[in-house]
Amino acid sequence: MNILVFNCGSSSLGYKVFEAEKGTCQVLVSGKAHRVGVKGKEPSFIEHRYGQRHTRQETPIATHRQAAGLVFDYLAGEKVHLDAVGHRFVHGGHLFQKSALVTPENFKKLKACLPLAPLHNPTSLSMIEETGRLHPGLGQYVTFDSAFHTTLPEQAYTYAVPETLRKKFSYRKYGFHGLSYTYVTLKAAEFLRRPLKGLKLVACHLGTGGSSVAAIKDGYSVDTSMGFSPLQGLMMSTRCGDIDPMLSLYLMSVFGYRPDALLDKLNRESGLLGVSGISSDLRDIIQSFHGPEGEDAKLSFSMYVQRLKKYVGAYATILQGMDALIFTDDIGVGNHLVREKLCQEMDWCGLFLDEELNRQAKSDAIYRLEKPGSKVAILTIPTDEEYVICREGEKLLSRRQI
Repeated sequence: MNILVFNCGSSSLGYKVFEAEKGTCQVLVSGKAHRVGVKGKEPSFIEHRYGQRHTRQETPIATHRQAAGLVFDYLAGEKVHLDAVGHRFVHGGHLFQKSALVTPENFKKLKACLPLAPLHNPTSLSMIEETGRLHPGLGQYVTFDSAFHTTLPEQAYTYAVPETLRKKFSYRKYGFHGLSYTYVTLKAAEFLRRPLKGLKLVACHLGTGGSSVAAIKDGYSVDTSMGFSPLQGLMMSTRCGDIDPMLSLYLMSVFGYRPDALLDKLNRESGLLGVSGISSDLRDIIQSFHGPEGEDAKLSFSMYVQRLKKYVGAYATILQGMDALIFTDDIGVGNHLVREKLCQEMDWCGLFLDEELNRQAKSDAIYRLEKPGSKVAILTIPTDEEYVICREGEKLLSRRQI
């Protein structure tokens, strides 16, 4: 059975077609649309890999729907048969704690979750709609990034607000990037030849859209930087991350910002884009260090690294040490400068980066980057959220629910 998996980032669309059977998922076709809707110095493009063939097409890609159309066109041209389509859905709130089929009832629940992750949930829902429009006969299912963090202890997920608010609005920390954390946690244990029991990990999922950090003990999430929504935590490509809540109230009450306009400002116009004024893509910002916009570029980069370092240090404290620091996703495995700056002056927690190994590391495999004698392993692990989504779908399909 062939399962197409769509993985929407805020500025990308990854996809893989798996042959799934009896608990195994083998990749047949893969690809990614880059810089979807991004206004930067580099063009949008989509790449496909099928067997030994690798194609790359530069083309304007304004929306994820358009990117999905390009994927379906390619698969149709290659005569790739599909039996089902799985989707990553960032935030299921209190309505979804595990993977689910896309039924009319569940579709209504998914629509109710749209405001919880305004950069991701609407695009994922649009992918479900576009798939249904183009291929109405295909069964569809969704997996949720928030599911991994259902193990958070009460003191980690509870917000310090009145109980009436917490209960009435299900107001708590949910956490995200759970599919990625599921994958890299298992891969780290396998690579280090350590059982999950007793293993302390700090994992940094650093994407070209969203980014987060998680503290993971015994294979379970014990804290994470994102909160009720993906807006909390690190400084990201276009999201502000942690800010004083009073700022939002002040902008609305004193300057008359409407909630929807403010939501757009904090989610789509802040972060690296808002500070640098150059681009939401960290690669563009680094390239601008020595140009006329260099000061703003350097400031945004320094802010990005400092906030990342703050969370890594905090989670090392919560875990009472760490066995491994993991970097994953596009920036995590692809940007040696971020890793270098984060690891500087972290010897207090036994973290010593080998800068030469760090510069040589590529994004196609697991690399170990610490110096001999470092108490903490430093790993780059390419994530594979699509594999986790496929496995979830294979379980649903094996129970004949599609």
